[in-house]
Formats: sequence, C-alpha cells, structure tokens
Amino acid sequence: MHPVPMAGELQSLELCLERHIPPQDLAEVKRILYGGETRKLCLPAAALSSAQERDFELQGYGFDAAPEQLRRPRIVRVGLVQNKIPLPTDTAVAVQVQSWHSSCLHVAALHRRIEEMVEVAAMCGVNIICFQEAWSEYFLLVLIEELCSFVQLAKKYNMVVVSPILERDEIHGGTLWNTAVVISNSGAILGKSRKNHIPRIGDFNESTYYMEGNTGHQVFQTQFGAIAVNICFRRHHPLNWLMYSLNGAEIIFNPSATIGTLSESLWPIEARNAAIANHCFTCPINRVGTEYYKNAFTSGDGGKAHHDLGHFYGSSYVAAPDGSRTPGLSRTRDGLLVVEMDLNLCRQVSDKWNFKMTGRYEMYAAKLAEAVQPRFTPSLIGEEERSAQYNQVLHRK
Repeated sequence: MHPVPMAGELQSLELCLERHIPPQDLAEVKRILYGGETRKLCLPAAALSSAQERDFELQGYGFDAAPEQLRRPRIVRVGLVQNKIPLPTDTAVAVQVQSWHSSCLHVAALHRRIEEMVEVAAMCGVNIICFQEAWSEYFLLVLIEELCSFVQLAKKYNMVVVSPILERDEIHGGTLWNTAVVISNSGAILGKSRKNHIPRIGDFNESTYYMEGNTGHQVFQTQFGAIAVNICFRRHHPLNWLMYSLNGAEIIFNPSATIGTLSESLWPIEARNAAIANHCFTCPINRVGTEYYKNAFTSGDGGKAHHDLGHFYGSSYVAAPDGSRTPGLSRTRDGLLVVEMDLNLCRQVSDKWNFKMTGRYEMYAAKLAEAVQPRFTPSLIGEEERSAQYNQVLHRK
C-alpha cells in the first residue's frame, strides 16, 4: 500500500492521474473529468528556462473556437499567478510589502518574486494578468498604499493588471475593503471591485477586519475583452457570477485564498459550473503554502488552538463556456498559468445552449423581490394545502 500523503504533499491531481491511470484509459478519464484534452501551448524556450531557473511552475494551454464567416477570432492570453509568501509571517511589514518602485531603496522578496513571474508572463504574450487574493502579504494583511508599481507594469508590458489590495477608505471612517484594482494596458486605472460577501466560517471570520463591498458587479471593458473580478468567497454565490455575466463579462477572475480542509472538494466545481451556466471563461486562482503564525489562535468552534490557517492548495485553472477546463497548477509550488482563449467561443456556446435566452429572469426577479421582505412566506405546498385546493374546486362545481 502507498502511504497517504499529507495535505501539502500531493503535488497535483493531474500528476497523480498520469502516474496511476493506464495510458490507454487516461484520455477518456480526462475527457470525463475535464471535457477533453486542452491544447498545450508552445511557450518560448526563454520563458520556460526562466521559470525553471526561478523555481516556479509554468504551464500553457489553449481553448479554440470554430471559424466564423462574419467575425474574426478574438484571441486573448491571460496569466494566473499563484504564490506562497517567501518570508516568515513575523517579518517586519516594511520588509514584506516594500514596493519595487524605482524610487525605493530596497526590493522586497515577495515583490521581487511577483515581478519575475510577470516578466515571464510578458515573454509568453500574456494580455491580462491576475494575482491571487491577498497576494502581497501573508493572509489577513495586504497593505498597498499606492498603485504606481502596477501602473508601471501595465505600461511596460502592454498588459492589463488585476491586483487585489487592502483598501483603506479614509474618507469614510477608515473602512477596510477587500478590493481588486483593474489597470488598463495604457496605465489608466479602470476601477475597482470590492468583495461583497464576507465569510464567517472557521478561521476565516473576515467580518472583524473587512466590510462588505458596495461596488456591485462592475465589468471593465479592456482592449482585450470585458472582464470582471469575483473575489474569493463570492464564488460560492451563483448569483454573483450571473450578475457579472448579465453585465457583459466574457472573462471572470476569481482571486482566492482558501484551504484544503475547507473547500478543496468544491474548488474544481464552482468556477467551472459558472463558466457553463453563464457562457463565459472563469479563472479561479488560489495561493499556496502553509503560513505559520507565532501566536496561537482559535476560531470559537471548540477546536484546539493552532498556529496556521491550513494548507493553501493552489490548483489554479481556467474553465471555458463549453465546460472544458485546463489542468490545475501545483498544490504546493508557485506557478504561472498561461491560457490562450478565443472569446468567440462565448457566443458560440450561448447560441448552442441558450441558457441566458431561456432564463426566466422576470420570474426570478419577482420572487427575489418578495423573498427579501421581512414578512415573506415561502410558496410551500403540502398534502393538506393541496387537498384544500381540490375541495374548493369540487365545491365550486
């Protein structure tokens, strides 16, 4: 018997399948699990060499659409970055979050790491890059006071940058928001998306330090397509994905920070289902590693005091509107996933399945408007109610 690996030891589900499934069955297994083999991209040798030298995983895949007579292909390359923190959590904040802006005297380890990965993404022709939730620090502290660094990156590489930050709103009482900023490839700040669902589960009781977002479901029109940012816990709410889709999103990013014992069984399902239901591409991104805190803590759930949140399992991937998806990145390593997609596939799948056209939104909206009222009564019919209805009909006759 093979020993059961610890949470952070299994490198990836895909490698496990390839190691243990007979070659003659592997293609059929991948078809069932992932909707078929995704086309592998031929990435530049310099990019592959750089990733190897800097010790992070680099994978590339492509989604194709059928040729059309009236529309040209709309080819876009996205880059998803997952990473662990390179320094201990008790390292001074100034060292952890020091910017790489040219006026700075020092370059912090984490920012240097991200800059290396963005550089490789540029080698691979990435048009839009998105980082994981809370990427710039250990989870719970993601402090970035200025956006000059991201503006410079966007202009330098002609790349749209989606960067989660901690936003402090000094005008409104110093409110803290879990926010993602979207910067155009021109360097212009297109806007921001605030996390509108705050989890209260296990160690992730974020209501003690984040406020529910108030920016709604904004979609940003970029040179490379219409994009949205559905931060972390929001992926558990199907209506979030729907609202972004109704606002025209073709690509929805889901920067996350989630652990194996809490959500790993949900991870391959939710974003992929959202891509199918909403005729769009979805891009869930998760951090990696186990982050140790010097002071033990509890979550008020009867569990023992502990020094970590659990293992952040990475496994970032992209799902397409036809239900296919890429393999995931590693569960244990930093990684960059480069995915080429033809956005024409969104309409092609919509024309085939018509989920939006056949949706009864007026019916849903009417019932939802009732459901949010304090005196709402569910429409639940039991045997007694049904018998009473039939008796009324009989008496009328």
